[in-house]
Amino acid sequence: MKYHRVLVKLSGEALSGEKTNGILDSKALLNTANAIASISKLGVQVCVVIGAGNICRGSMMSQNKGIDRVTGDYMGMLGTVINSFAMMDTLKSIGVKAVTLSAVKMEQFTETYSPELADSYLNEGYVVVYGGGTGKPFFTTDTCATLRAIESKCDAILVAKNGVDGIYSDDPRTNKNAKMYKSIKCSEIILNNLKVMDLTAIEMLKNQDIDVRVFNMSNSENFMKVVQGEDIGTTILKG
Repeated sequence: MKYHRVLVKLSGEALSGEKTNGILDSKALLNTANAIASISKLGVQVCVVIGAGNICRGSMMSQNKGIDRVTGDYMGMLGTVINSFAMMDTLKSIGVKAVTLSAVKMEQFTETYSPELADSYLNEGYVVVYGGGTGKPFFTTDTCATLRAIESKCDAILVAKNGVDGIYSDDPRTNKNAKMYKSIKCSEIILNNLKVMDLTAIEMLKNQDIDVRVFNMSNSENFMKVVQGEDIGTTILKG
């Protein structure tokens, strides 16, 4: 395997499938869980961060619904816990050991995150799903994924995108001349203001020896291809 320990970053929308209503789709959950299981069964240690866009986004709630930004962000954190539980249980249903660790204390439901506890579970072969974001408002799940990958000493972050093959110079849906990058440095993403991860996360990665692999999750086999070293999608490099 090219990577020994990886963090899979998923959007909340990835779990809602093609439905226009409802927050979770059983088929989308199962397909994603099977993709994660496929790399776990290869012996790769896997942790997961899931957004909450299928439930709510703190910034959008505060802008459009008259809800305070901090309150909106707390709502988003709770949304990530809901998605984490859904992913954990789906993984368990297909025979994969999985556990959710929350950045926010909720002892009646799940254990509280610590790097040491997460490392222990990963070494025991569990897929560890990180819920509750960073536990603090004003931080996105991109930043959470980067922080957890650094703390967990991951070799790579797998950014699984819906229907997007990698990072482009422009929106390929509106610009047929948009170029897809095979590799790009963090500094280039910041310079060109490319919308792949939030800039706080990219700044955090500039000096880390962590590959960020951006690829299309529509083909579930792409998860295995990435960890086996195939050059698909876009690789974000330090520097």
